[in-house]
Amino acid sequence: MSAATRPASAEVANPTREGDAQRPRWPRRRIVAVGVVTVLATAGVVVAITDPFGTGGQANAGGVGSTSLATVTQRSLSSQTNVDATLGYAGSYTVVSQSAGGSQSSGSSQSSSASRSSGSQGSGTQSSGTFTALPTVGQVVSQGQSLYSVDGSPVVLLYGSTPAYRALSEGMSGTDVQELNANLVELGYATSDVLDPFSDYFSGETASALERLQATVGVDQTGRLAFGQAVFLRTVTRITAVSATLGASAQAGATVLQATSTTREVIVPLDATQQSYVKGGDHVAITLPDKQTTPGVVWSVGTVASPSLSGSSGGGGGSGSSGSGSGSSSSGSSGSASGSSGSGSGSSGTPTVEVDVIPTDPTATGSLDQAPVQVSITTATVANALVVPVNSLVAQSSERYAVEVVGRDGAHHLESVSLGLFDDADGLVQVTGSSLVAGQHVVVPAQ
Repeated sequence: MSAATRPASAEVANPTREGDAQRPRWPRRRIVAVGVVTVLATAGVVVAITDPFGTGGQANAGGVGSTSLATVTQRSLSSQTNVDATLGYAGSYTVVSQSAGGSQSSGSSQSSSASRSSGSQGSGTQSSGTFTALPTVGQVVSQGQSLYSVDGSPVVLLYGSTPAYRALSEGMSGTDVQELNANLVELGYATSDVLDPFSDYFSGETASALERLQATVGVDQTGRLAFGQAVFLRTVTRITAVSATLGASAQAGATVLQATSTTREVIVPLDATQQSYVKGGDHVAITLPDKQTTPGVVWSVGTVASPSLSGSSGGGGGSGSSGSGSGSSSSGSSGSASGSSGSGSGSSGTPTVEVDVIPTDPTATGSLDQAPVQVSITTATVANALVVPVNSLVAQSSERYAVEVVGRDGAHHLESVSLGLFDDADGLVQVTGSSLVAGQHVVVPAQ
């Protein structure tokens, strides 16, 4: 129950009204237990009652009818709901072969926004070669390293959002040239004083720096970047699947491998009606498959509702539309996560928006991919709320509730209350519309 104004179930207790001559006998009174039935430390100090109605008799300690006291507090209260989610890696990339000794990449952004369109034609001849080196699943390839080789020529990973679509040589200009210049500076083959990393012009300095890169990877030092000699992806790449086979023909357009980034990410299919509750920068709690909890931060909240979320968050490389893969911490095609806890978010057929969460401590999430997790999201907050444990509520009717207050003299009386915000995680509820004040004690079932 997230922001409900009353418990989901209740029992009518038939309590004695205030001022009645006789106090109710213990067996006639029933406690309403909704959600969490344990009084938490946050609700105040708990003490045992041995004589709950001042009759001189003793309640069955630890048995039926055993009660305790909880302190009414005034504090900030947040309503939280748990939703099913999927833990994986951000980004989804598919790399396809484009020509002998080279390739092109296509990928899908892991966010719900439209992915970029990639140029499908290159200026080089799209002939086949032979795969002579391939990565292994789980291998991580960084900027300037070889992804795989065709005819003994390595295909180098460079960082960028614009995929390679032509051969590059001195005198040319464009965003692909700017990406090349930035990579050459970042890899240390030129300094920013000699080669402007923001320049989109292929200069003599670009050619010289490129020759140094070619010498490092072991190819002819031509000072020109042949089409397919490099793959541009947004970030460091983690191989999730290899489709090519060593010794097989590298046919143009054939899928070589699939990959993700190394950024840990949780995809939440949030009920579209709760979209306004969540914003970028919000802190959440992630419950892992081993029941351990780790904090996270909302990275982005989708704006387009979908009947269901499909694909995988960094799983075995989604197909995606052609274009460069997303990367870093932006999100992507989420793993299918149906059903929910509490509010029903993400259930099949329910319109959802994608919420992308980045774990604060990625190492705490281990290395599981496409793992089912739960994310606790704050849906509402109220300051200076008068708070009691949920299990202190006594049903007076289907719509009216009270708490049993114990005065300083030990006398008990029922105080009618109106219910406000619920915190299911801590088993607390905001109460209003009564003479109840912070510091008073209310009766709850014994822990």
